[in-house]
Amino acid sequence: MAKYLVIVESPAKVKTIKKFLGSNYEVAASQGHVRDLPRSVLGIDVDNDFEPKYITIRGKGDILANLRKEVKKAEKVYLATDPDREGEAISWHLLYALKLENKKVYRITFNEITKTAVKESLKNAREINMDLVDAQQARRCLDRMVGYQISPVLWAKVKRGLSAGRVQSVALRIICDREEEINAFIPEEYWTLDASLKVDGEKNPLRAKYYGSREEKRTISSREEMEQIKKELAGASYKVSSVKTGERVKKAPLPFTTSTLQQEASKVLNFSTQKTMRLAQQLYEGVEIKGNGTTGIITYLRTDSTRISEEAEAAARTFITEKYGKEYAAATEQEKKQDKKIQDAHEAIRPTDIARLPLEIKESLSRDQFRLYQLIWKRFTASRMAAAQYETTSVKIDAGEHRFTVAASKIKFDGFMSVYTQEEDKEEGNTLIRGITEDSRLSLVSLEEKQHFTQPAPHYTEASLVRAMEELGIGRPSTYAPTITTILARRYIVKENKNLYVTELGEVVNNMMKEAFPSIVDVNFTATMEALLDGVEEGSVKWKTVVKNFYPDLKEAVEKAEKELEEVELADELADEYCELCGRQMVIKYGPHGRFLACPGFPDCRNTKPYFEKIGVACPKCGKDIVLKKTKKGRKYYGCIDNPDCDFMVWQRPVEEKCDRCGSIMLQKGSKLVCADETCGFVKDMPKEKVEQA
Repeated sequence: MAKYLVIVESPAKVKTIKKFLGSNYEVAASQGHVRDLPRSVLGIDVDNDFEPKYITIRGKGDILANLRKEVKKAEKVYLATDPDREGEAISWHLLYALKLENKKVYRITFNEITKTAVKESLKNAREINMDLVDAQQARRCLDRMVGYQISPVLWAKVKRGLSAGRVQSVALRIICDREEEINAFIPEEYWTLDASLKVDGEKNPLRAKYYGSREEKRTISSREEMEQIKKELAGASYKVSSVKTGERVKKAPLPFTTSTLQQEASKVLNFSTQKTMRLAQQLYEGVEIKGNGTTGIITYLRTDSTRISEEAEAAARTFITEKYGKEYAAATEQEKKQDKKIQDAHEAIRPTDIARLPLEIKESLSRDQFRLYQLIWKRFTASRMAAAQYETTSVKIDAGEHRFTVAASKIKFDGFMSVYTQEEDKEEGNTLIRGITEDSRLSLVSLEEKQHFTQPAPHYTEASLVRAMEELGIGRPSTYAPTITTILARRYIVKENKNLYVTELGEVVNNMMKEAFPSIVDVNFTATMEALLDGVEEGSVKWKTVVKNFYPDLKEAVEKAEKELEEVELADELADEYCELCGRQMVIKYGPHGRFLACPGFPDCRNTKPYFEKIGVACPKCGKDIVLKKTKKGRKYYGCIDNPDCDFMVWQRPVEEKCDRCGSIMLQKGSKLVCADETCGFVKDMPKEKVEQA
């Protein structure tokens, strides 16, 4: 009979770990958390030193009963939950839920589910780290306070079913701020000028870019400036003034952290953050590999460290030297300069065995598992390889008082790029200029001018939002995916072609949060809270001190919001249309997808129809009303009421005023009016009275 019991979180790990341990060990799963705060009430006794009231999670009774039976039979119990704060907290909850106080109980952790790592963890068994547990308790209590105190305010002032969160509300604000920045952005005109030059002795022409004068770089801001430059260039002779050659190196990328894996999987594989984490969890817990059984093929997936173990470093060096050659192995280990907020508890995400090539196990993996494993394998392998080396050439070409430049680079040694390349690694520039000297004779073939307009910052994608949250210190690796999933599920934002857009509901909630709870949605405040949680983990801050200091201000803000915050009127606004079934004047109602028209005679009359808000501007194509509409996913736009017969649509609000330059319709962007015709580029200030109305 088994003498020792190992308790893990996931049933998927049971099979993987069981085969590493002998018959003396039994392995069982808690299936995640077993205790939590109650769902129906706050669950934190604010009058009794903020003591949390934990209860057994509904549905976990049978699991705990089976675990208790196994505990009775075991001499020792090893708690092998995940190697992070949450895993430590689950082990602590198991200690109490299974009444293990008088048992021989040990905490073990491993960063990868391999035989070596699991057996090594048993040799290094320890007690539960209460600093880690307390950091998780503090996070849980803070999140519960924000959610359970603020969400009812949103229900009362807007509608039921809404929610606020300590991290999710800040993430929503970040997206809303970017949307406002985009809407207020005024494009600025600029021009580029390229010269196509014939080089004596060369078949293909050389393409040079306009730089400015011989002394300084110059931006061409208008057509008039462009015409003046072309006039000055007319008849000018083109001469090579300098040719410089050199070398540059491109360092290998760092191995993946949770954040960078989510970003790269989104960019390269088009995976959502949620999908990336789900697949990575499967690869970590173990997949059935032909000939090897259930095997964990990557290390732990929640990490913000780029550190690599000495064993993995040595194995990578040996593998790269044998497969690619000694010159391809990195001279020294590359490691990111650690930020104070980095939790270096475990390694970067890497394959558990670099010799396990993706193609060799492709048949054992699903298509998406294979693609993600291949990405992780390539990135890790590349991170242990030598830098790529380039030969560079830069040429300055003078024409009168004006200067053109040409730059090119060619790979001299591919290094890590033999395994892994990103979009920015692709070679750019001319290759022709290798044969050019200062004595080369040039003749102009043609000048090509192009008009451009500056572009606003792009809408956030899941990947860029994760990067922003990481840079701002909001949330931690385990929170990125669930935070984005939550605000998508609440319909505060929608995703279209990877981009995240704010819905009308998201705007209402964000504006209300900014007005009533400015500190909760303040980026710096939230980042400071994360730093305090790190202090709890390090043992320098008491967790209840953090909670005690946070609660009074929150309570005061909630009480003030309940009294002073105005309700957002969401129903019974009269429309200018009448029900064609019963003749009653229809009203504007709010549903899950926004506003619609409904007959007030419900339930006798159940007539409904789409609601379109007229903005008082005529369609430039057909003369009918322009109305505010929304895409299927909730993004606002302006289109003709006669759609689909008329296809006019724009993203910014049109105004009655026409463009002074070309006569096109004008669009409102912040306090400016911008011509809808991008090739025109006309911009003017909005009349003061209109700005005040807006």
